[in-house]
Amino acid sequence: MKAKKIVIIGGGKMGEVIAAGILKAGLAQPGSVTVSDIVPDRLAYLKGRYAVGTAQDNRKAARDADIVILAVKPQGIGEVLEELAPVIDRKKLVVSIAAGIPIRFIAERLKKGIPIVRVMPNTPALVGEGAAALAAGEAASGADLATARGIFDALGVTVVVKEDLMDTVTGLSGSGPAYGFIIIDALSDGGVLMGLPRDVATKLAAQTLLGAAKLYLDSLKHPGELRDMVTSPGGTTIAGIRALEKHGLRSALIQAVEAATLRSQELGRGK
Repeated sequence: MKAKKIVIIGGGKMGEVIAAGILKAGLAQPGSVTVSDIVPDRLAYLKGRYAVGTAQDNRKAARDADIVILAVKPQGIGEVLEELAPVIDRKKLVVSIAAGIPIRFIAERLKKGIPIVRVMPNTPALVGEGAAALAAGEAASGADLATARGIFDALGVTVVVKEDLMDTVTGLSGSGPAYGFIIIDALSDGGVLMGLPRDVATKLAAQTLLGAAKLYLDSLKHPGELRDMVTSPGGTTIAGIRALEKHGLRSALIQAVEAATLRSQELGRGK
């Protein structure tokens, strides 16, 4: 990938995170990465911090690129694709992180046979702990998918799924950080209720969830097995688990993923 020119269309938070991840992982040098955006101050910031190239003309920026990453808001992607269409050919890989925008929508607005990979990242990518799912379009090769995956591996963990599962990914990992923040806040409230200072309770709650997630990812043991490791007969943990089950935490989280998935499907029907 080091020999490839990468253009990121959209210099917002996710565009910046992708650029930073590419450079930190050594996938490309700053001179091979260009970020295009309409806000001059944003471009000045990105150029100053990362030494990347910058542009305000999407078409001109993408003309000589090998990889074009669409990091624009979903509502603006149609206009961006119309602008880019004349310069996107089959030699370029198009990677889109526009939420809810199917590969078909992109393919219909570009020349036939353009390799496209759709990605659903999430906000923990901001701290290098993202979870991203990738789906390849019909014209994308295994090498194209591997290239896109390499970029998002630099931002956390990646999985490959069929595109028709992207709404479920949205409901689980796309929306999931919000569920996690609610759990952290609720655990903190419990600590405060039982006498802990707020800052101490919140720090302990956040680190506990982070540690539990890392323990699973490092061991790959079933979550139930890891739960049993800290659940002694007649002990404190089983008493807490009993309260969670009584009040339906497990069911609530399952229903949250279901509801968010269905909403994502509903929003995508118009695309």
